[in-house]
Amino acid sequence: MPLLTLCSWRETCSEDSIEHPAHTLTDPTSFRDSMNDTQAAHGGLDDTALSQLYQEVVLDHYRSPRNKGALAETTHRITMNNPLCGDVIDLLLKVQAGRIVDVGFQGKGCSISMASASMLTDRLKGRSVDEAMAMDATFTRMLHGDEAAAADAELGDLRALAGVSKFPVRVKCALLAWNCLEELVGPDA
Repeated sequence: MPLLTLCSWRETCSEDSIEHPAHTLTDPTSFRDSMNDTQAAHGGLDDTALSQLYQEVVLDHYRSPRNKGALAETTHRITMNNPLCGDVIDLLLKVQAGRIVDVGFQGKGCSISMASASMLTDRLKGRSVDEAMAMDATFTRMLHGDEAAAADAELGDLRALAGVSKFPVRVKCALLAWNCLEELVGPDA
């Protein structure tokens, strides 16, 4: 069955162009446990195993996006697109007293843009706007190659997208949902 894969971040694949066995996490919340198990089993950090685990996390968020869909109540909404690859994200927020109480997204695009949007919604729900903007800054630094940002545990599963920094044309895909967030609640909003 044709599936989407990230091809070790070396090329862009489409659902129609590649067949690859499915790699999914049985429990997507177990990312950190899986990473620790991988490290322990190999006596430390194994780049190949960790890369595969990161791919699994990204593909899990792509195939089963969190918080995808309309919100019952929305206080902030924006639609943005990446004309270079056709990604479109509609980010929806419900903000009360400076806190993001609900977040959702709609859209279409590549696995990186959709996974990033899913991860954004997972990480931001319940956080203050200031916390969200701090995470946005760290995530953006990570995608521009900052290794300290890539090691920041506060990013959680978002660290699975660190490899995108090696492919500048894909950075825009990963940042699209975050650009929506900045436009909605950033300092210039």
